[in-house]
Amino acid sequence: MKNLRVKLEYHQENDYLIPNVAIKNNLGNYQIGKYGYLRLDYLKRIKKGYYTELMLEGTLPEHIVAIDKEANKQVRNIIKNLAKANNVDEMLKERSPFEWVRLMNNFKNTAEEIVLKELIYN
Repeated sequence: MKNLRVKLEYHQENDYLIPNVAIKNNLGNYQIGKYGYLRLDYLKRIKKGYYTELMLEGTLPEHIVAIDKEANKQVRNIIKNLAKANNVDEMLKERSPFEWVRLMNNFKNTAEEIVLKELIYN
């Protein structure tokens, strides 16, 4: 954090030096999803120092987008692997749609619980 103070540029307003801090938006039109917002909220409430550091460095948007993309990817992969391991396929969907929905919802909840614990709230 000490090195960060040296890198900052300041401008003077009256008797105060104000840091020139701006967020770079080189993310394109990526829409942050559920996991990105959960991570952002977690950083703001629990990891305030890390949140401030990311803000001052200008890397918060990249961090949130990376977490959101990785979380979505992991949830999809975990659901796919759980479905494959439990023989939940299109045949089950045709034979017993309610059973298929129940199992897929269970897999999604399991996958989200894993991702939230390991990626979002860590």
